[in-house]
Amino acid sequence: MQLNKAFSLRVRQILKNKKLTQYKLAQETGLYHSTMTDILNCKYQTPNFRNIALIVKALDMSMSEFFNSELFDFDKLDIEEK
Repeated sequence: MQLNKAFSLRVRQILKNKKLTQYKLAQETGLYHSTMTDILNCKYQTPNFRNIALIVKALDMSMSEFFNSELFDFDKLDIEEK
């Protein structure tokens, strides 16, 4: 699985668990709604670290909590440049 897809799936999973909307998350991060949509629809090859940090912070999680998911298992994650 591509890194951007794993990130998107993890964010969507957390939004569902916390009963938050993508729109509310965009508001909390200060990112444009269109930027959030592009990130969650994997339009970016890899989101930049600032946007990742803003999203994780807005989800009220630590980085270690966010990335503590089988989605980020390096054996299953495609992180090679193409």
